[in-house]
Amino acid sequence: MTPDAVQAALHLWPGLEGGSATLINLSENHTFRVDTPDGHHHILRVHRPGYHNRATIESELAWLKALAEQTDLKTVTPIPGVGGPLLQQVMDRESGARRFAVRFAFEPGVEPNADEPLEPLFAELGRMAATCHTHVETWQPPAGFTRPSWTPETMLSPGGLWGDWRVAPGVTAEVAALLERASARLHADFAAYGATSDRFGLIHADMRLANVLVHDGQARLIDFDDCGFGWFIYDFGAAVSFFETDPRVETLKQVWVDAYRRIRTLTAADEQMLDAAVLLRRMVLLAWIGSHAEVELAQSLAPHFATGTVELAERYLRKSSTD
Repeated sequence: MTPDAVQAALHLWPGLEGGSATLINLSENHTFRVDTPDGHHHILRVHRPGYHNRATIESELAWLKALAEQTDLKTVTPIPGVGGPLLQQVMDRESGARRFAVRFAFEPGVEPNADEPLEPLFAELGRMAATCHTHVETWQPPAGFTRPSWTPETMLSPGGLWGDWRVAPGVTAEVAALLERASARLHADFAAYGATSDRFGLIHADMRLANVLVHDGQARLIDFDDCGFGWFIYDFGAAVSFFETDPRVETLKQVWVDAYRRIRTLTAADEQMLDAAVLLRRMVLLAWIGSHAEVELAQSLAPHFATGTVELAERYLRKSSTD
């Protein structure tokens, strides 16, 4: 999706006509900043074809609206297009296909720097996760609400939501054999853990550093595009995305747990499964790297990500054998 194609569609949102579009992020979707002649900034998310449909995107936006109205969580605000709908369609000139798009209010802030101390941020991430999970335990979604499920079956199978980790860069026959053992262990451990409503429900599912904006010391949770049904502890697994092997993770885990428990109960059984959530997330990220070769982040991680995944898997298998 090119900036020119976006600019040609800006008439779909009141006040954006005459704006200039700049691509600021390419991951699952294309995210553009639109600068209008009056000096204001706006955000436009153009969805990746085939990943979500109208019903799933409208369901995401329904949860965002409920969180904004019913909690103190700082998130992002979708803005209606012409005629009132939040969801519009734009023409992708390169493919000739129409793609869903949503406008959001521009929010100031920067992505946290992973090289700086992360303890204060992980305390906030624990609070954010507990706030979301507390909300969904009593929230009644609107009719037709539908989002994907994040489970070993949907994430680790050859037809997984983000692709097949077995064909990702660096997955040799030896690596595949070890990761198959880890996959089997994860299937068994999550099945034993269970999916009761106190531990499984609607989650953000991508609460990583890149999806947090920090401004004047306050954190804002953005990008609910991957929200779906999964284990609540998975939001911690996502929080350490791409640096799961960092020795700081153990400390950050405890910070997250302590903050979470100030709002919502986290049992010893829940805490014991946090490492499983980290490995599950790491393996689906390995699949993502293999299926998103066009994305700069995937390209930068491809040469070594399988090696780090093996390290985590070996550690998890050793721990499981002694529990």
